[in-house]
Amino acid sequence: MDLNDRLARRLQALRSAQGLSLDALATRSGVSRSAISLIERGQSSPTATVLDRLSAALGVTLASLFEQPTGDGAPAAPSPLSRRADQPLWTDPASGYRRRNLSPSLSPSLQAPLQLVEVDFPPGARVAYETGPRPATVHQQIWVMAGCMQLSVGADRWLLQTGDCLAMQLDQPTFFHNPGDQPARYLVALVTGPSADRRSPA
Repeated sequence: MDLNDRLARRLQALRSAQGLSLDALATRSGVSRSAISLIERGQSSPTATVLDRLSAALGVTLASLFEQPTGDGAPAAPSPLSRRADQPLWTDPASGYRRRNLSPSLSPSLQAPLQLVEVDFPPGARVAYETGPRPATVHQQIWVMAGCMQLSVGADRWLLQTGDCLAMQLDQPTFFHNPGDQPARYLVALVTGPSADRRSPA
């Protein structure tokens, strides 16, 4: 399945499961109704910033948006093994950074709270995630495998070198920047905790 098609079907499935109209998701996420509609039709290549807003509004991680959608085209028996060739690889059209979902897409009854994502970040690239608190608590650790990364987490600022690992919670604006002249490569581990009360769809 084309990655834009997978994203389109997954986003539509998540929205429908929560009983949200396009207008309601637009209000909750700050992404326009027309932009969401284009994404759900597979006619748009959204940026990482847009996907972060949508994932936060839906109460899931950004990585969850690239999981195998349910319904037609989904594997009959989800596997606990994720082969390299089958792992979704997505490139942010704005910054050029590439993220690969490493974790298997399991059935809801087997779904593990841990997700692993591998990221290749171009030199000089910047990505801003503007969302604040989420309906569910998401803890994240970033382990730099090569290069360096500068992260701003709320008012805190960190320069991570190869081998450094930073723990953080996804509850405030976060800014990623590769200040070096070489690509950076890092692993992201995300753990999702219990969901808080949902905000009104509005």
